[in-house]
Amino acid sequence: NQVLEMFDHAYSNYMEHAYPADELMPLTCRGRVRGQEPSRGDVDDALGKFSLTLIDTLDTLVVLNKTKEFEEAVKKVIKDVNLDNDIVVSVFETNIRVLGGLLGGHSVAIMLKEKGEYMQWYSGELLHMAKELGYKLLPAFNTTSGLPYPRVNLKFGVRHPEARTGTETDTCTACAGTLILEFAALSRFTGTSIFEEYARKALDFIWEKRQRSSNLVGVTINIHTGDWVRKDSGVGAGIDSYYEYLLKAYVLLGDDSFLERFNTHYDAIMRYISQPPLLLDVHIHKPMLNARTWMDSLLAFFPGLQVLKGDIRPAIETHEMLYQVIKKHNFLPEAFTTDFRVHWAQHPLRPEFAESTYFLYKATGDPYYLEVGKTLIENLNKYARVPCGFAAMKDVRTGSHEDRMDSFFLAEMFKYLYLLFADKEDMIFDIEDYIFTTEAHLLPLWLSTTNQTISKKNTSTEYTELDDSNFDWTCPNTQILFPNDPMFAQSIREPLKNVVDKSCPRGISRAEESLGSGPKPPLRARDFMASNPEHLEILKKMGVSLIHLKDGRVQLVQHAVQAASSLDAEDGLRFMQEMIELSSQQQKEQQLPPRAVQIVSHPFFGRVVLTAGPAQFGMDLSKHKAGTRGFVATIKPYNGCSEITNPEAVKEKIALMQRGQCMFAEKARNIQKAGAIGGIVIDDNEGSSSDTAPLFQMAGDGKNTDDITIPMLFLFNKEGNIILDAIREYEAVEVLLSDKAKDRATIFKGKMIPNYIIDSNLEMENMDQKSSESDSHKPNSEEAPSEPQDAGAVSEEPEGGEESSAVGDPDPLSPASTASASVPMADEDPHTSGPAEESAPEPACTPGDSQPQEQNTQTEASSKAHWDSKVQPMESILADWNEDIEAFEMMEKDEL
Repeated sequence: NQVLEMFDHAYSNYMEHAYPADELMPLTCRGRVRGQEPSRGDVDDALGKFSLTLIDTLDTLVVLNKTKEFEEAVKKVIKDVNLDNDIVVSVFETNIRVLGGLLGGHSVAIMLKEKGEYMQWYSGELLHMAKELGYKLLPAFNTTSGLPYPRVNLKFGVRHPEARTGTETDTCTACAGTLILEFAALSRFTGTSIFEEYARKALDFIWEKRQRSSNLVGVTINIHTGDWVRKDSGVGAGIDSYYEYLLKAYVLLGDDSFLERFNTHYDAIMRYISQPPLLLDVHIHKPMLNARTWMDSLLAFFPGLQVLKGDIRPAIETHEMLYQVIKKHNFLPEAFTTDFRVHWAQHPLRPEFAESTYFLYKATGDPYYLEVGKTLIENLNKYARVPCGFAAMKDVRTGSHEDRMDSFFLAEMFKYLYLLFADKEDMIFDIEDYIFTTEAHLLPLWLSTTNQTISKKNTSTEYTELDDSNFDWTCPNTQILFPNDPMFAQSIREPLKNVVDKSCPRGISRAEESLGSGPKPPLRARDFMASNPEHLEILKKMGVSLIHLKDGRVQLVQHAVQAASSLDAEDGLRFMQEMIELSSQQQKEQQLPPRAVQIVSHPFFGRVVLTAGPAQFGMDLSKHKAGTRGFVATIKPYNGCSEITNPEAVKEKIALMQRGQCMFAEKARNIQKAGAIGGIVIDDNEGSSSDTAPLFQMAGDGKNTDDITIPMLFLFNKEGNIILDAIREYEAVEVLLSDKAKDRATIFKGKMIPNYIIDSNLEMENMDQKSSESDSHKPNSEEAPSEPQDAGAVSEEPEGGEESSAVGDPDPLSPASTASASVPMADEDPHTSGPAEESAPEPACTPGDSQPQEQNTQTEASSKAHWDSKVQPMESILADWNEDIEAFEMMEKDEL
């Protein structure tokens, strides 16, 4: 019932405030229309002005037993949606969300029509739209390889003068390999074989191009030549649904070749990528070598796929590890390191973890997974729910929001959560008659025997000889797997319970893995101390030597042939890469982390949290856990650059002011003199937003700023307008300035608040209970961020003055578009932007795990690390190492 209420809240707000736009913007309560909002880059390729969220949600309405709403929604889609727009969209996203949504809607529509009560008027209109869209996607396949272009123009196709697409050379493996379910279903439904043929050709080509010795595929492939552009391999972003569709294509279409391919890949995944409970990317040509030290959140689907495969134990292990990360941060960060620090801090309400939770519960019947589902529901209501829907998390550490509610949230999250808790009598049809696409759309299993235009066995492709062990655990099991031993799953989970908070695991070398617990783990860059003779000896063993430079720095050089063994050489390469990453990370950690502005007055009551840039002067909010709370007031003059003329309106309030025309410190002194208890500077650059720009950090004016004692925060124009709009509508607006968003139970401790703001948080039945539980529920409020260092701050003079900067070159590899950023700045030119840098990750270790003292100096040196090739006698080995280095550099540049 709670899931139904949450769905109604999200769906009704989309229909009321956004439809017919593609998505709802839940903070500003309006629709996101492509071209009318600042571009978010590739993320916007999913938007095609075709009411994306409604189409994506069609079959979810029927799963949730909302048949009347479904009937109305189908009529709206038929009447309103236009697929002939002059707009460039992602082939992959349009296939899984729109084509899949239309086919899923058609599947349940004909099921309801057959039952006789609803949809009696339906004559396959959704299928006709799906076929029209299918033909619009086909021009993307006009390549010699059969791999599709990543983008297509809905009106003009590809390579047409007006198309504005067709020049791309690369696509991701998942983008080209996640077509077969929808395209084959379209062919089977319509009897038109061309769609299934094109999807099969793309899959065949990827299979042929797999790395033959490791049987792995890379992340990015050239669509014309078939060369691997990115040679790292994992089960997360860029590859994930390729593996999923191989297994599900076998289930839906009954073609043994898909099962053979999946089992071949799965064997390689479990041999190289799976390091329970972790799943770590490796190089396809050197699969024993880890390619990165972090994981992305999209791999959370993999335990669910392992359940479908029947390999339960590793599914339980990985799922439990992910759950512990969620318990620490409330949500799964977009990326996190192997020692569970936040790597990329956003969470766009992804459903993959809920999907795996549902499949594990179906397989085991273990009520533990119902508790996991309950946690997901509580966290969504506590931290993501806003008056106009559910807002994505901009930063899981601060609890700040992003004005975003993707269509997959309605299409998948509520579907899996409802099915997790639903009994058979809650369903109006048998879900076992359908298979889920990667977007959780329903395709009926009877398609396997309908309009079979292609022979079951594809004889045009050669297969490697497989031993029988590859086919263990492939038979379906309709019974609960642990009926006689309910403790089995618990015994697998138990060792992982404290893995995130207490263990800070450092990984196990391949040598240690093969030799038991004999050798010590390899030296990690973060532990290295130049004054430790034992460490220097280990470096020597790994073929790494130290060169002392005249300026006092140390340079590290690796000679692979001087390593004691090939394993030691691999450890040395890993150590060098870690040193480079550590140096890059420490540049980021010198920034102050972002702060939160939480609107706590009616009707928001703490449910809207805005990402704010910090200041290097004034109150340090990380040291004042309660934050600063007060009503906001607009100052006069609005720029705050001279004495405040309305001090009576500002006294004991948090002052709002506009950026520009003088230094930030000057603004702070003026409002402090007028009696303000805090200040918020709003960017005057129209349309600027933390969604699309790196966060600013306000620097001082070069003078002593100890006299400034109030907190100062910076909001971009869009976030600032949310507060200004609230003032216009409600007059009295109260906000809380803090280091991270506070639990509403903490904010309103001992105060009466209206019942309706509790929403569906059923666990909060009275305020006393909430207060007593606040310590256990508040999001890491006891954990102070690592002590900020004096990051180089950009200091700007008033107009006409000079700009001086102490900021080092920003890390060119930082994914600014996918992470909250925090760059120091001072005020002057309203259109000056800071360099894009990722915010520093919050350590997940307990305070006892202190870092070595020499780390700062060593990592500065490590950024100068280079590879000496002149002493290499073996050119082939040198070429291999250079290939590794190129792969590392390429991975650093890539974003999720």
